[in-house]
Amino acid sequence: YDLWIWHVLFGLLVSLNDINVLDRSPVFQELYEDRAPKCEYVVNGHKYKIGYYLLDEIYPKWATFVTTIPLPQGQKKKLFAEHQESVRKDVERAFGVLQV
Repeated sequence: YDLWIWHVLFGLLVSLNDINVLDRSPVFQELYEDRAPKCEYVVNGHKYKIGYYLLDEIYPKWATFVTTIPLPQGQKKKLFAEHQESVRKDVERAFGVLQV
């Protein structure tokens, strides 16, 4: 399979956990300071102005962070959780490739 990585943050110690990397990332600093690049799109007639990131539950509750639904009820929520988990596994695979 081809593997495309759109953003990488180099130069941090390996011992840093995800939250510490988040604190040092210029991408998330710009989001925090409301200086992030425009990312406008429409879904089901609703216009959004910021991008979003699929994450685990350990991250802060920012509008731009989307976590999975722990116990999805109903078909739509189950489908969302399945897709989110699939993408999260792709990210884990990318980290595995970068560590080699």
